Parts: sequence; C-alpha cells; structure tokens
Amino acid sequence: MRITRTVAGLVAATAAAALLAGCSTPAAKPEKTASAGVTQAPPGGPAELDPEPRPQDQNLLAWTGDPNDAGHVTAQSSAGVGGRVTLVRIVLRERTSWSNIWLGLAGIDPNAQLADCYLGVYDAKGVLRGSTADVSPQLMTDAIAKPLALQKPFTAEPGTYFIALLLNGSWATNLLTLKATGAGISVNAGLTPPNLRYSTVLTGQTALPATLDLTQQSTSTINTGWASQWYAVS
Repeated sequence: MRITRTVAGLVAATAAAALLAGCSTPAAKPEKTASAGVTQAPPGGPAELDPEPRPQDQNLLAWTGDPNDAGHVTAQSSAGVGGRVTLVRIVLRERTSWSNIWLGLAGIDPNAQLADCYLGVYDAKGVLRGSTADVSPQLMTDAIAKPLALQKPFTAEPGTYFIALLLNGSWATNLLTLKATGAGISVNAGLTPPNLRYSTVLTGQTALPATLDLTQQSTSTINTGWASQWYAVS
C-alpha cells in the first residue's frame, strides 16, 4: 500500500511540474520584418513616405525646387533682360526623357509686344540640347504654371543642365512676372562660373545660340533683383 501511494505521488508531482513549466514558457514571438525591429508597413504605407516633397508627387520628373516655395514674383524691364539669356541650373539624378519645360507664369501684360521668346536646355558643356518654339503667345495668356514643349524631346542623362530663358519685345515691368524663389543673389552662395546656379550670358540675342561659354556667366543683372525663376521637367 505504501509503495502504491509513493508511485502515485511521484506521478502527480511530475504532472504538476510539467504544467507549471508550460505556463512559464514565453510564447513564440513573431518574426521581425525590419532590421531595426520595426514592422514593415505595406507598400505605400507610412514607413515608406518621404516627408520631403518630390517632383513625382506632382507628376513631374524634376524641378529647380518645390513649387510651394516659389512664392516670390520677379519682374524685369525689357531694357534689363531683353536679348539676354537667363540661366537657371537644374540637376537630374536619373536618366530622363525630357519633353517639356514648366514655367511659373505669375502675371501677364495684355498690352505687351512680344517676339523671339524661347526656353531651352543647355548641358554642362554649354551645348543646346533642346528648345521650344517661340513662346510669346503663351506668355500672353493664363498666369499659371504651364508646360512648354521642346520642339525635339531628348533623353537627358544624369547630370547638370541649365534651363535658358530668352525674352524679347516690350512689356510693363510689373505686369509680365514669373514665379521665383526669394533667394535672389544668395542662390549662388559658394559658386563661381561656369557653375553658377543663376546667371545671365550674352546680350542682343533673338534666338538661343547652339553653344554658350558658361565661363562668361554674369550676375550683374541678377544683382538688380531678377530673382531665380521656378522651372520643372516633364
């Protein structure tokens, strides 16, 4: 009788110990799906969102800056910029099929007499890669951000480019206006020709030349308040 009771006690004790061990063993943890212990969000979720605006957010390929920051309006007299080629530098981070230059037109002069007005693209060697037809009619209507088509789209490899603006004719200084940053001459901080971010070259032009000598970039007109225009690529 005593042996039977002892065996029964041992069986009961073993069962109780096993039950307690099962209760104290922690449950298996789910695998982490990110290296830092952060669970990955589904595609497009919060973990993948970049807080900085990107051109692709607005169906554009590149821009000189967030258009939300281009709140400044810049104007110049025809005597001040007529016939000058104004250059704004843009850097492309990836291969891009370039078809349009977007310009922020802030205001129009209904009585302006415009002719031989162009937008174009120069590469870092000063070679003209593409240009629009005369955009004078588009500068007379719809004060909005608008795409102006290159006559021949081209494939732009990653690198530095300069968007060129050429205006000719007569207009009221404070009526024909363009969207720009408020940086003014500060935009060229730390830079010298041929790498100025904002500059002018040449005078007396009625068409965009096939090549430019970028070492001749000047800030004399820029320093009078002709602020750096906003452009984008599509």
